[in-house]
Amino acid sequence: MAEWAPKRFWKETQVVPAEGGWTVQLDGRAVKTPAKAPLVVPTRALAEAIAAEWQAQEDKVDPATMPFTRAANAAIDKVTVQFDEVAAMLASYGDSDLLCYRAEGPEGLVARQAEAWDPLLDWVAEAFGAPLTPVSGVMHAAQPEQSLKALEARVRALTPFEMTAFHDLVTISGSLVIGLAAVEGRAGTDVLWPLSRIDEDWQAEQWGRDDEAAEHAELRREAFEHAGRFFDLTRRAD
Repeated sequence: MAEWAPKRFWKETQVVPAEGGWTVQLDGRAVKTPAKAPLVVPTRALAEAIAAEWQAQEDKVDPATMPFTRAANAAIDKVTVQFDEVAAMLASYGDSDLLCYRAEGPEGLVARQAEAWDPLLDWVAEAFGAPLTPVSGVMHAAQPEQSLKALEARVRALTPFEMTAFHDLVTISGSLVIGLAAVEGRAGTDVLWPLSRIDEDWQAEQWGRDDEAAEHAELRREAFEHAGRFFDLTRRAD
């Protein structure tokens, strides 16, 4: 069975227990990933979200309407087999975190960044023993090695499914700290997303809204919030 069949060929979609978690069956046949691995997810809640995507397909299967399925595929086919590389890449964001690079002016933007970002830096310093130093301007300034090691240890403690969601939370926001705040429950994605957009929103206020940029930002916001939902579903008690 090819997962991305061009047309719907099944009538019944079921969630059933499987070795290591839960899977989705189409007319009794288990769904597989694009790499032909069994699509087994850690919680029933996530399996049900995936099953709902398959059940919602009509004449043709449209992967664009199946974000939970795509994320589960990525967790199994990509993140699991490249875990060390993905963890190292995400942890490296700590050395150039968005929240550490502050505007030199105007005063309004400087104050807005400080008000939004300083509490998160204070939190990550306390929660993980990982103080990060904000600087003015865009020139790279190395962060304390011990802080980066502490943050990397937290990243490596994630499961492959959690890491899949975390990847999007970090890369879309440009901030390891924001990603950690999301997965640690410090704040919801609806609160954290605007914090990643301080600079862009300031520019829009000064110069006016660019419709194309706004449309692109909306797509990124949706992906960011979906990553938060995927993370929550990987941990929901069955």
